[in-house]
This record gives sequence, structure tokens and C-alpha cells, in this order.
Amino acid sequence: MAPIRVAFLTFYYEAWDALAEIHELMLNDPRFEVVVVAIPRRLTGDQNFDDASATSAFFDSIGVEHVVAGGFDLEAYAPDYVFINYPWQRNYQPGYAVENLITFTKVCYVPYFSLPLVNEPGVDGVAPHQYTQAPHRLAHMVFLQDSSVKAAFDSTDRRDHAFFTGTPKIDALIAASKTETPSWPIESKTTPGSRAFRLIWAPHHSYAQRWLNFGVFTEMREEMLAFAAAHPEIEIVMRPHPFMFGTLTDRDLMTADEVADWRERWNALPNTALDETSSFTALMLACDALFTDGISFIAEFPFVTKRPAIFWEKPDHWAFTPLGELAAATSIRVTNFAGFESALKKAIEWGLPNRSAEIDALFAAASPYPGKAAEKIIEQIRLDAGL
Repeated sequence: MAPIRVAFLTFYYEAWDALAEIHELMLNDPRFEVVVVAIPRRLTGDQNFDDASATSAFFDSIGVEHVVAGGFDLEAYAPDYVFINYPWQRNYQPGYAVENLITFTKVCYVPYFSLPLVNEPGVDGVAPHQYTQAPHRLAHMVFLQDSSVKAAFDSTDRRDHAFFTGTPKIDALIAASKTETPSWPIESKTTPGSRAFRLIWAPHHSYAQRWLNFGVFTEMREEMLAFAAAHPEIEIVMRPHPFMFGTLTDRDLMTADEVADWRERWNALPNTALDETSSFTALMLACDALFTDGISFIAEFPFVTKRPAIFWEKPDHWAFTPLGELAAATSIRVTNFAGFESALKKAIEWGLPNRSAEIDALFAAASPYPGKAAEKIIEQIRLDAGL
């Protein structure tokens, strides 16, 4: 019998960990023939689609064999299944939109984010964007991290196409936390035998009620710059959401020149760095604390480090789901820059507070099949293919 032919189609390489273990297991299983395809993308703030070179470079950096769209005819390859990890179709070239893919293959969607943590304003129950977008409506199989989202699918005619498996992304985080080598991009200037306090700053990309409304970068960017300049004994690595700088200019919150000027001043300090590409797990393992206004980081940081994040919580952000509330409960919540400074001072002097009970509760809810998500996804593919 011919092997099952599977293509992994992605431009959102920042979340390759949602697909990586599925790919690895299939690659080493003779029942599958696998190809990874790097495709162009156009993110918020981008004027045109790129040439997929950044995605290709990422795969080169982690040793994943792949082909690049333009030099590879996906339809002629005739895959039995195509895996995607990103739902919003506006960021795909039309030829790779799910509406086109389903004309010649079975699409499988694995969400790129670790957990569905946020609801939509005025929605009682699961947010529609979790189960009504094009991949949810058209994909042959959708693999879900949360039982409540599965229940939402079950209320529609898509119930037989949605599977509650947990997410390989969390499994990958947990596995990496045990195997990755800590990495820090700032060469310490402290005296021999001592080390500066290491802080990750992870700002989000959402700035208004139109979408999520968690980000506070625009209102605190100068304070953070001044804080870093005033505290050379603290090393701060900024890890922005991949969409953040593009969103700032696209939403007219900052001009491109203002963004470039701020970045130049940030990078000029001896105790700061801007890291957009390295392993986030390796960064988390190397740091002493994480400060964020974002969403997934408040769950991912405690998964990796068993410690709470410092979370600047904007008062009118979109409401958390029950899982989101569990994630937020693990964190040190602050509401302004003074609160951040106070929480960080305590962390430096006394260490981060113990949130082990809250972290255990989050993990129990977020990882229904620990270490088994990719295997459960592959099992569904085998059953669907009749193996």
C-alpha cells in the first residue's frame, strides 16, 4: 500500500511547534510520505507578500528539510492531507487559502496558539473565531486544545470533523523545558562571579477593542526605555509578538520613523536586546522573570519554568475564557508601570512568589493527554485513511 502523502504548509514559523512533533513522528513512520512547504506571508502592516525566505531560513536553522513555494507545485504533488497551523485567510496568498486547498486535498488544522484563553465581547460561551472561521468550516479535520471548543463544534454540523486531542504546542514546551540549553543574547557586563538580573519583556500586538485589547506598549514604551537606562544592573530582552511592530504602523499608533527611532534607542543600551527569532523556551529557561501584557505567555512561562509571569493587565481587555482565568491566576497581576516596578523589585529581592497550586490547576485543564497530542492526531489520520 502506498504511504499516506502529507504536506505541512506554513508561513507562521513562529508557531511551528504546533506541528513539529506531528511532522517528526510522520517523518519516521514508513506509513507516511512527508514534505514541508514554506509559503509567502503578508502580516499586519506588510504591504506585500514576502518570498518565504524568512520561513525557509527558519527551517534551515532547525534542520528541517523543506521546499519553498514557487519552486514546488503542491497540487501536482497531490497530498492526501495538508496540515496548516494558522486560521486567518487574509494572510495567505489566494492559491493557498483553504477554499482552494480543499479542491484537491484534505486540510487538517492545528491551531498555532497554545490555548484558547480569550473570549469575544458580548459572547456567552466559546468565541466564534474559535470555530467559525474558514478552516473550521472547511477543513476535513480540526484538532482542538479545549473541551469547550469541541462542545461548540458539536453544536454545529461540523461535529464529526473536530477532535479533542490537546495541543502538541504544550507538549513541545514541556519537552523543551527539559532538554533545551538556556540561551541569553546579552553578554553580561557584570563583575566576575556575579550576574545581572535577567528580564524578558514580551509586549503584545493588540491595542484596541477591535481585537483583544491587551497591548500597552504605546503608553509605556518611553517609561520602559527610561527604566532600562536607569537600571544597568538589570538585563532586559524584548521579545515582541511577531505582529506588534507591524500593527503599530498599520493602526497609525506610531509612524515607521517613530518605531525605527525607538528601536534604535532600545538597542543602543548596553543592558538591552531585541530578540525576535531565537528559541523562546531557551530564553525563558535563561531568565529570572518575564513581564508581559500578552496572553499566551502568561500560560507558557509557568509551563516551562513553574514560575509566575508579571502580567500588566489592561482593565478593559477582552474577557478571559475559563482557561484564561486559570492562566491569569498563575501570574502576578499589575495595572500600571509603578505596579510592574514594585513586582520586579520584590522578585529581585525575594524571588517570585509560589504559584505552584495555580500552575498545577492550569496544567491539568490545559493538557488533557500529556505528551500524547501528536500521537492522538496521527491516530485520527490513520483511521481516516483506513490504516
